[in-house]
Amino acid sequence: MAGASAILPRGAVGAIPAAAEAVRTAGTVRLEGLGKTYRSAAGEVQALQGIDLDIRAGEIFGIIGRSGAGKSSLLRVINRLEQPTSGRVLVDGQDIAGINEAGLVALRRRVGMIFQHFNLLSAKTVRENVALPLRVAGVPTAEIAQRVDQALELVGLTGKGGTYPSRLSGGQKQRVGIARALVSRPEILLCDEATSALDPETTGAILRLLKDINRRLGLTVVLITHEMSVIREICDRVVVLERGELAEQGPVWQVFGAPRHAATRALLQPLQHSLPEDLADRLRDNPRDPQDQMLVELGFAGKAVPDLARLAAIVGPGPLRLVLSQIDRIQGHAIGQLVLALAPSAPLEQLAGLADSTRIIGYVDSADG
Repeated sequence: MAGASAILPRGAVGAIPAAAEAVRTAGTVRLEGLGKTYRSAAGEVQALQGIDLDIRAGEIFGIIGRSGAGKSSLLRVINRLEQPTSGRVLVDGQDIAGINEAGLVALRRRVGMIFQHFNLLSAKTVRENVALPLRVAGVPTAEIAQRVDQALELVGLTGKGGTYPSRLSGGQKQRVGIARALVSRPEILLCDEATSALDPETTGAILRLLKDINRRLGLTVVLITHEMSVIREICDRVVVLERGELAEQGPVWQVFGAPRHAATRALLQPLQHSLPEDLADRLRDNPRDPQDQMLVELGFAGKAVPDLARLAAIVGPGPLRLVLSQIDRIQGHAIGQLVLALAPSAPLEQLAGLADSTRIIGYVDSADG
């Protein structure tokens, strides 16, 4: 995209070819023993406790959890909108706890933030909203105009600079928020439930935009959400929070394929398809007739690959019906399950070699399968 290179953050891929070492360090975040306690007249609430986390430069990192899990608190300590009660926050290797006021201003230029409800000034145009951080920073007017143009082009809002927020759709408002965060040329972009106020189609467009920005500019993206579908769509790695503690973390395919914690399984539940209700109602624990069919679930957790040709060869001439198929491809790994209706005599030992897990769900009449 023309002009995109001019908005590259310092140390980003392609900005300065000789600065290869800076590429590996700019945009890193490390949390060590992080704790956050809120105190009020009603008592203390421990929002975070014992969080150890490394966020790598240039990755899209997801933070997910149910309401009250501590997601927003965790995000806001990275740019010190919140001061941790214990532990350390290091941005690019620097402990940000002791920085002075000038250092804090510089930090927040390096760490941009976009919000769920856009936080736009209704009395200012798109251009004025995007320019605001630069005006506060005292950037010369000519440079402001150039950088605002570049940011608006990057987010697909060229020609909308004179429009007021009231005339924009929700997706366009969020694009303005993204442009405003990018105009200061940050190394890190924090996204606070950036798609929660949007419809599914607009959510998809904003996620594609964030992924494109990450690819073009090489900046680190850290997003919080309560939707596993958002994590699946764009994140490289994810951490699951539960009651202020780190429940589990890892590559997205691994967490989706083999969730270890109950909180993760609960968050994944809306993405799961269950056995059709009419079939589940007729499911039995044991066969009653030689013609009954056995329902077998083949589970894929990212290691095995569905091989229908081998499946057909193993089953042979016996009955083989596909009852349910839910296979996603996440980061190059097959995740999900196949539910098959087979003869009770089907060789389960051989079928087990096709998947990461195999289990018998029950039995149904042959007509039901």
